[in-house]
Amino acid sequence: MNIGQAAARSGVTAKMIRYYESIELIAAGRRSEAGYRIYGDNDLHALRFIKRARSLGFSLERIRGLLSLWQNKGRASADVKAIALGHVEELNARIAELTEMRDTLAGLALSCHGDERPDCPILRSLDAGDKPC
Repeated sequence: MNIGQAAARSGVTAKMIRYYESIELIAAGRRSEAGYRIYGDNDLHALRFIKRARSLGFSLERIRGLLSLWQNKGRASADVKAIALGHVEELNARIAELTEMRDTLAGLALSCHGDERPDCPILRSLDAGDKPC
């Protein structure tokens, strides 16, 4: 199948397929005599794997490692689990950061009168870099 068909069947855009090839995340598609990329079922499977891993928030470098493990039938599942648990730790840290940002902004919004007065605690806090008490 050509790149458009591979994109449609995998759910990964043709542009992203080309990008994944350029960073050698996936092997470059074979070429037809006319120079068009040709993809097979194994390529589709890898693209779907990447798409799913991206949807779980894995970085491209982590996906590279996961792909390597996935293709290695003699791998230890402990290696895969370690990557997944490392990612869970990163997600928890991001969740904590986002929760703090939300709570700070919500507190600032509550302290703002939201009327015609020019005094604005939100802007004052942004200007000063202060965190509300």
